[in-house]
Amino acid sequence: MIGLPFPDIDPIAIHFGATFGIRWYALSYLAGLLGGWYYAANLADLDRDRRPNREDIDNVLPLVVLGIILGGRIGYVLFYNFDYYAHNPLEIPFLWRGGMSFHGGLLGVLLVCAIYARRHRFSLLALGDILATVAPIGLFFGRIANFVNGELFGRVTTVPWAVTFPYGGGLPRHPSQIYEALLEGLGLFLILFLAAGRPDIRRSTGMLSGIFITGYGLSRFIVEFYREPDIQIGLLLQYFSLGQFLSLPMIFAGIFLINYARQSKKTA
Repeated sequence: MIGLPFPDIDPIAIHFGATFGIRWYALSYLAGLLGGWYYAANLADLDRDRRPNREDIDNVLPLVVLGIILGGRIGYVLFYNFDYYAHNPLEIPFLWRGGMSFHGGLLGVLLVCAIYARRHRFSLLALGDILATVAPIGLFFGRIANFVNGELFGRVTTVPWAVTFPYGGGLPRHPSQIYEALLEGLGLFLILFLAAGRPDIRRSTGMLSGIFITGYGLSRFIVEFYREPDIQIGLLLQYFSLGQFLSLPMIFAGIFLINYARQSKKTA
C-alpha cells in the first residue's frame, strides 16, 4: 500500500538561529486567539443592551487562554496518560513535548468563564454563546497544525487520499486531522455563523452553546472511527476510543442546552 507523500513542511515556521524558533502550532493558537477575539467582540456589539459586552470579551480573553492551557494539559495528564505522569510528575509542565486534551481545555474555559460571569453578575450561558461561536476558528487552525506536525494521524486505509505520515509506520493513513479541521472547524463555524446571524437564535440564551457542544461532540465521535487510537490506551470495548466516550456527555449536554433555550424562549 502506498499513500500520498507527506508534504515536506518544516514544523518550525520561523527560525531564530539553530536552536530556537516559532512553531506552526504556536502560530495556530495565535491565529485562533486573534481571530476569535475579533469575531467575539463584533458579536458582542450586535446586542449592546445585553451582557457580555465588548469590554467583557477583552477582559475574559486572557482567562480563556489560561483555561485552555491549564485545562488542556491537566486533562491530557488525567484522561490520556495518567500512569506515565504519575511516575514523572516533573514533566507535566513540559508543554513543548505535546499532550493537550480538548475536553480538558473545555472544562478549563468553563471554569474561568463561570468565575468571571459570577463576579460580574451576568449569565454564564450568554458568555458561552459568544465563545462557542468563535471556538471553531481555533479548532480549525489547531487541526491544521496537527497535520503539519504529522501527529494525531488516522488509521491505516486504502482510500485514494491516504497519506504516509513520517511517524505512521510507513503505512497510508487517513488524514484525520483534515477531517477534524473540516468538521469541527470550518463546518461548525459556518453553522454557528448562520445561527448567530439570526437575532432570535442569538438572543436565545444557551442555544449557540448547545449547538456548538452538540456539533463538536458529534464531529469528534465520527472522526474517532478514522483516527488512530492513543497507543497507551487503545480501543475500549473493542470498538470505541476514549475520545468518543468523552464526547458522549457533550452530545447529551448540548441537546439539553438546545432544549433549555427553546423552552426558555417559549416562556419569555
